[in-house]
Amino acid sequence: MVFFLQIDTTHIVNAVAQQPQTTNLWNLLNKGGWIMYPLYLLLAVAIFVFFERLIAIRKASRIDANFMHIIRDNIITGNVTAARNLARNTDNPVARIIDKGIQRIGKPIDAIEKSMENVGKLEMYKMERNLNILSLIAGMAPMFGFLGTIVGMLQLFSAIASTGELELGEIAGGIYTKMITSAAGLIIGLLAYVGYNFLNTQVDKTANRMEIASAEFIDVLQEPTR
Repeated sequence: MVFFLQIDTTHIVNAVAQQPQTTNLWNLLNKGGWIMYPLYLLLAVAIFVFFERLIAIRKASRIDANFMHIIRDNIITGNVTAARNLARNTDNPVARIIDKGIQRIGKPIDAIEKSMENVGKLEMYKMERNLNILSLIAGMAPMFGFLGTIVGMLQLFSAIASTGELELGEIAGGIYTKMITSAAGLIIGLLAYVGYNFLNTQVDKTANRMEIASAEFIDVLQEPTR
């Protein structure tokens, strides 16, 4: 009985020892070599820029649904000072455009539209600031990944040429680890590309609100003369 128990225990220990060990993600990434560090840096910059711009754009897109109605009522009733105070005390691009238009009341419509358009361009620049960094990372990260793979392959073939004794398993293992940089670069580039396009969509939505508000304001100025 003891003999069979010892045999069973031995088989269990051997079976456990022969089970494939799971690969830790961090250890796997470290096999990519030194080229992984620039990729880590690109990933960190992409994450920072994405969330910084996301917060800024969402803040710029917030506006009270009754804002233009209050502006319209104040202007029609001749209470321009109240309209100006409301626009000046509201912190978003639409309010700043309307504030510029209110300051130009009394001048030709073309001059008012031009002044509001200039403010709109400035507000668009503020929202789009640093977005090109995400676009740059989307192009750079895959290039760094491919560079790491090429460097690794050159090292591998150099070792084969110098020794001539590498086995097929060693060659396959070397290729496998060197492809890690390509995979990491493509993933980081894809994330940056998706983030860039998502933020651009949010900027476009805010720009449409700015254009609608500008058109409504011009209509309000012309309404009393209709």
